[in-house]
This record gives sequence, C-alpha cells and structure tokens, in this order.
Amino acid sequence: MKKLLLAAAISAMCVTAFAAGKDLKVAIDATYEPFTYKTPDGKPTGFDVDIASAICEEIKRTCVFVEQPWDGMIPGLMAKKYDVIISSMSITAERLKQVDFTDKYYNTPSRVVLKKDVKYSGPESIKGKKIGVLKASTQEKYALGELKTKGVEIVSYDAQDQVYLDIKAGRLDRHRG
Repeated sequence: MKKLLLAAAISAMCVTAFAAGKDLKVAIDATYEPFTYKTPDGKPTGFDVDIASAICEEIKRTCVFVEQPWDGMIPGLMAKKYDVIISSMSITAERLKQVDFTDKYYNTPSRVVLKKDVKYSGPESIKGKKIGVLKASTQEKYALGELKTKGVEIVSYDAQDQVYLDIKAGRLDRHRG
C-alpha cells in the first residue's frame, strides 16, 4: 500500500515536471544491498529500484539509473545530473534545507551490529572497537557524535559494500547500519 501511495505522490509531481516521453534519471547507490545493488550481469536491482520502476511505469517514463556515490547524492541532484534520488535516504532537518522529500515509504531503524560474543550495553561497552559506517550517512553522524566520543573507533567508507567487505575480512568489529 505504501508503495502505491509513494508512486501516486511522485507521479503527480513528475507528470507536471517532465515533458511527455522524457526519461526519468534516477540516482541510486548500487552498493546498499538489499535496497540497491547489482546483479552479476551489472543490472541495478533491489527494493529502491523496484520503487523507481513502479513510479516510471505509473508515469509512463523510462527509468535511467544513474549510479552515484552516497556522499554526492544531494550535490548531484542540485547540479541536475539526475531528476530524483530513490536510494533509501533518511529525512533530516539538514537535508530538508536543500531538497524536498516525499512521505516515507518504509522505516528501518538503525542499529549497531556487533559480533555475537560482544556484549552491548551502551557506547561505553564497545570502547576500543572499530565500527564501519557509510560516509555522509545519518549513521556516520550518530557514530561520530555518540560513539567516537566514548572511545569507539569510527571508519567512514565511500560505499556500503566496502563496509561489508571489511567486516568479512575481519578489519572491523562491525558496523552502524
């Protein structure tokens, strides 16, 4: 139901904003599985891609996916590199100063994810641990403000898949996501 409401809201905006037959350039961060990632043949897929595709179908446009590193999403939109961002972006007061948002189409609260043997009872309990976060994300803002001040080492990454790779390689104790 939320998917249909989002499609209707964006459809109304897009119908007036785009000339008939024009492609809709959609910014995505293809490193954020399961929301947006690539199939083995390089095709974008995932929840946000499904949302964008449903919107394009509704407004009778062709989605053209533009891959954009996360920290360049809003600057790229403002520079008109693409028409919309559909890439799991949290609504914040800072971001609202620059761009408009539709209503939320899902809610995924963030969590600190740790190895099973690490007991978490607050930021102090993970002092000295190394946590990975996506650069320019709400998780990075939280980690730098709330965890780093308690002695947690924060490593910021340009892409979410880099965080996952370093977790698997044992270079991080876990991540904020």
